[in-house]
Amino acid sequence: MNTAGWIGKQILRMGILLAAVTAAVFFLLSVSPIDPLTTNVGQTALGSMSPEQVAKLQEYWGVGVPPLTRFLSWAKDFLRGDLGTSLLYRRPVAEVIGERFLSSVWLMGSAWLLSGILGFLLGILAGRKRGGAADRLVTGYCLITASTPAFWVAMVLLMVFSVWLKWLPNGFAVPIGVAAADVTLADRVSHMILPALTLSLTGISSIAMHTREKLAEVMESDYVLFARARGESELSILLRHGLRNVALPALTLQFAAVSEIFGGSVLVEQVFSYPGLGQAAVTAGLGSDVPLLMGITVITAALVFGGNTAANILYGLIDPRMRRRRRK
Repeated sequence: MNTAGWIGKQILRMGILLAAVTAAVFFLLSVSPIDPLTTNVGQTALGSMSPEQVAKLQEYWGVGVPPLTRFLSWAKDFLRGDLGTSLLYRRPVAEVIGERFLSSVWLMGSAWLLSGILGFLLGILAGRKRGGAADRLVTGYCLITASTPAFWVAMVLLMVFSVWLKWLPNGFAVPIGVAAADVTLADRVSHMILPALTLSLTGISSIAMHTREKLAEVMESDYVLFARARGESELSILLRHGLRNVALPALTLQFAAVSEIFGGSVLVEQVFSYPGLGQAAVTAGLGSDVPLLMGITVITAALVFGGNTAANILYGLIDPRMRRRRRK
């Protein structure tokens, strides 16, 4: 398959993926027991309204409109480039997502890079010698973090570094009461340290354990034994044989971890009150804000698919055999 055909296939897969994900999210919202009027207006306020006022609110929230009709109406507007208006924020969905996305992309991007680099280095450290002291320490750490919920790690870091030591802010993306023009880069970075650290600590285990297992298999293989018999140093063996064989699997797992990073950010942003896409998704889901939640779903699904596509492209750069296979 030529390059143009492969790109077309990837675009088609992306369209099918986005359509399936958005349809599933819309269906789940339709069968949700949450009443948007009671949730956002309140039972007491509804009881004091006239029937005409309640009818207007029901029309605003789409109560009584068949789910298929609402989904087709949303899809038609989306294809025209209109994501709709947020029912909670009373603003265009594109504006709300644009503000939240900028905060989330720095948070998730830094956590993604940090977890990938540290996980790969720890996996190499553990896999150099199976059963050694470094292997036991790294394996123990990974098993503990893999079984620890992200929100619990977030609360522990919050208590230690914000409440007890008072080294870092205890939440939000910027200082409270400071004008946007007066917020410095140092302020934003200091507010992002704890959320990013939480996401990276809980995301290290998968890539570290995977890299450790692959490297241990390589270091115990026959061709490495032959390399040692020829007098090659351990460093040369690690660089020439170990890293070249574990880089591609680690890269695959790292790009596949984009969805895990976003899933963890939903809980972490709630703990730290960090105004990102994760917190906006929770607010939209609890408030039955369908346009906002659908817009966030499309953006996040596109990010996950983009990560997988980037991994496919990098395959060809790392392994020439896969690049030749793609051209066939």
